[in-house]
Amino acid sequence: MIVRSVPGRRRIAAAALALAATAPLLTGCLQEASPHDAVRDFLVGWQSGDHMLAARRTDGDPAEVAKAIGDVRLDLDAASFRFQVTGITSEGDTAEARYRAEVDLGENNPLWVYDGVLPLHLVDGQWKVRWSPSVLHPKLGPGQRLAVEPTSGGRQPILDREDDPLQTNAVLYVAGVTPATVDDPQKVCAELAKVTGFAQDRLFSRVRSAPPKTFVPLVTFGRQKFAELRAELEAIDGIEIDQQEQPVAPAAPKQIVGTVSAVTPETEQQLGGPQRAGDSIGLDGLQKAYQDRLTGATGTKVVTIDLKTGETVTKLAEWPGRANAPVSTTIDSRLQRAAESAVSATRRSALVAVKPATGEILAVSTKGMHQVKDALAGKFPAGSAFSVVAADALLKSGVKTTQKLPCPQSRSVGGARFQLTREASSRTLSFRRSFTEGCVTALAALARRVEASSLVASATAYGIGSEWTLPLSSYSGTMPGMRSDAAKAQAIVGQNVKVSPLAMALVAGAVASGTWHPPVLVTSPAQPLPSDDGETVVRQPDPVRLNADTVKTLRSLMRAGVTSGSAAAAAATTGAPVHGIVSAPVDGRSWFIGWRGEVAVAVLVEGGDPAAVAGAFFRYATAAS
Repeated sequence: MIVRSVPGRRRIAAAALALAATAPLLTGCLQEASPHDAVRDFLVGWQSGDHMLAARRTDGDPAEVAKAIGDVRLDLDAASFRFQVTGITSEGDTAEARYRAEVDLGENNPLWVYDGVLPLHLVDGQWKVRWSPSVLHPKLGPGQRLAVEPTSGGRQPILDREDDPLQTNAVLYVAGVTPATVDDPQKVCAELAKVTGFAQDRLFSRVRSAPPKTFVPLVTFGRQKFAELRAELEAIDGIEIDQQEQPVAPAAPKQIVGTVSAVTPETEQQLGGPQRAGDSIGLDGLQKAYQDRLTGATGTKVVTIDLKTGETVTKLAEWPGRANAPVSTTIDSRLQRAAESAVSATRRSALVAVKPATGEILAVSTKGMHQVKDALAGKFPAGSAFSVVAADALLKSGVKTTQKLPCPQSRSVGGARFQLTREASSRTLSFRRSFTEGCVTALAALARRVEASSLVASATAYGIGSEWTLPLSSYSGTMPGMRSDAAKAQAIVGQNVKVSPLAMALVAGAVASGTWHPPVLVTSPAQPLPSDDGETVVRQPDPVRLNADTVKTLRSLMRAGVTSGSAAAAAATTGAPVHGIVSAPVDGRSWFIGWRGEVAVAVLVEGGDPAAVAGAFFRYATAAS
């Protein structure tokens, strides 16, 4: 076994064989001994795979001609041939037929279309094709064969907002062969198929159709799998190993970036194309969402090869494929590291940071939760963190921040029961203090002061239920139907409102900037994104400018949440002030939503203080700047 470090090669998964009906093209009411019969039989035999039928209509040795025609299919690894006669002329005992060939090269390649010529002459009263290799292609000469040479640009990285990669290089081990150095390619492919599970015929067809001096990648292994199979691979005479470094090991946020794996026999069969053995494939996250962009599409050349030297003689056709390109994200690696540190001491938590002025997602970190399924797409009760949105509706409905509200330990509103989970600072609080301390019994009592439609309108303005689109799963939240005071009271304190950490980070960002913005995770390729059908363009909702007076009051309330309320643990000793509130626990989970400077965050913590996590995040971010 030879260990090499050369550029790898890649081709696309094979297409199924498809033979076209040819009778309308090649048959008709033809007279005996006309050249039409010979042309028809030759092309029908070639197209259908009856190579002896085609060979008998030539003046060459039938066995040799049949083999040469069959070799063309193998040399091209072609799925099918189609032919159309474009003209026949004759003069005396000679004739010439012109045809157009359409060759399906399989593996998601374009059709190769070329024009050929069949010279014919009469032999003992029968028309015969005058045999030479140029019958199969005008530029195929004696002592030559056809070959297919695929090219690939490897895998491109996913980048953060500073164009630094969000993954590190890892070594992939690509097993392949250089055909000219292998005595028995069939045997090599059979042994490799036995070790790896890939189909022997597909492995061999790739070797057979390649230029003999070109390394042909066949199977790719990660480090662990290669270590498991190394001894068996070393026992296969002729197998070479190309060690390639590719950007496949994800950095934080790992579940957002996604993981990459080599194509397996199972995934090759499921995908069909364009991936194939020897490629890498994104399994989840952005690596999966942007698989085609990151890997591009294989380029292909059809060439003629000198059988003696193995060198390329002529390039007959070339398709450059689709260039691969990196994916640029809005992730700020500095803030991402701060987020990772902030959640590290928790048991279960999620933190999402966004840029208030744009909605760009700056960091996503979790502990015991999933960054996509929970932080972006989780459906959690909003708790009294939703009182930010409810306060928007209440303030517009005439509630004053100085209004006095009883804050009992428990209260019933319309039959719905509300209970404090911690002792209030006083039995009677202003609306301002009720908001900053999260007194759910006081806030719920305001249900009769606001219409359900006003709560819905405020929720809509802050993006709850908005139809935004990201390349990964996400959830903007849902509002309940509110036909009673009980339902309105539950909504004010977020008991029947479902949201994701991402949605709540955007709510905080909206108060900070005065405008709600839809989330942005990827900047290149730019949104709008294609829909699932790949055709319909999905556009992001427009930003929503909020009422300036209401926003001013909300900012004051959220600043008080840190200076004198339950979010005191988020306070910063230096730099920009922190604004935010902490929710009362629901199902053991509490929220902090707020901002500092140009960074808005939502923190969801199970069994801990989310304000302390937010405070740690702000401190780590400041230290790293």
